[in-house]
Amino acid sequence: MHNPLISRRSFIRGTIGGVVGQSLLGTTVQASEMRQVLTVTGQIGRQQLGVALPHEHIICDFIGANQTGAHRWDRDSVVQRMLPYVDALKKAGVNSFFDCTPAYIGRDPIILKRLSKETGLNIVTNTGFYGGANDKYVPAAAYSMSSDKMAARWKREYMDGIEGTGVRPGFIKIGVDSVPDAEAPLSDIDARIVRAAAKVSRETRLGVTCHTGGGHAGLAAVKLFIREGGNASSFVVAHADSHGLDINRKVSDLGAWVSFDAVGRKPMKLHLKTVPAMLSHRPDRLLLSQDNGWYSVGEEEGGKVRGYTDLIQSFLPALLAAGVAQKQLQQLVSANPWTAFAI
Repeated sequence: MHNPLISRRSFIRGTIGGVVGQSLLGTTVQASEMRQVLTVTGQIGRQQLGVALPHEHIICDFIGANQTGAHRWDRDSVVQRMLPYVDALKKAGVNSFFDCTPAYIGRDPIILKRLSKETGLNIVTNTGFYGGANDKYVPAAAYSMSSDKMAARWKREYMDGIEGTGVRPGFIKIGVDSVPDAEAPLSDIDARIVRAAAKVSRETRLGVTCHTGGGHAGLAAVKLFIREGGNASSFVVAHADSHGLDINRKVSDLGAWVSFDAVGRKPMKLHLKTVPAMLSHRPDRLLLSQDNGWYSVGEEEGGKVRGYTDLIQSFLPALLAAGVAQKQLQQLVSANPWTAFAI
């Protein structure tokens, strides 16, 4: 057992130091340095990515696809409200942050770029359509699009930048609604979204993070993604914290990623059980994050914001104290996000 009284500062220093040390060893790592992660300010390598949170948010607008838009928020106000939280995360030792807010739910590359430049935190944004929440956030035009047309639209954002900003997405964010079992088909629009994601990922090597309406939907989405020629190792099943070990093992055995992204939002004792269980099965297919933030458009001063530092300052030291090896923690917070998202 590790000393449960280990200081947070010592743990964080040790983890980050171990990550950097690991990145200097072995021909496999040297070969992987040819890959890049695409952030809102440009490409970065493995050492720059460092400790990374793969599922967080800066701003969200839940009014629906047909009403949302940058006219609904003041960028200066959002930056001012969120800057202390992002800065605190950077000072806690986290280097990078994948912003999972999709198009039509408040994705704003200009805000992300400003926060990145002001804090030094690497921020990655996305392309794609979000088919969860009964398709409330799918734009009306998408219903007349084939999966090929969706893919062409997302690929243009990847090649040319998002909405004239010049900011390019570093991954694909999609969503699917629940299904009664893993053999049941996804809805027509959700299936088209998954097929489009497979096509774009195939052609660009971008990773895909998929919001799921439960474990059956996540497993069904993985299977469809693979049937459409997508590489399972590019597919992340989000919100897997409560999907159960059986489904999570099936997802990881297919080669896809299991994302426990409610750390700090669910009781710690849950994750102190589920994380070691997954580590004993496929430590190379597990991601950890918090799904935190966010500035809520329409609420006074953005509503209640959840900070980003609990995972690094509280949960990882608790895992270490529970007997999880520091080398595995380094894998969870650095090596795995790199493997999942580096192009």
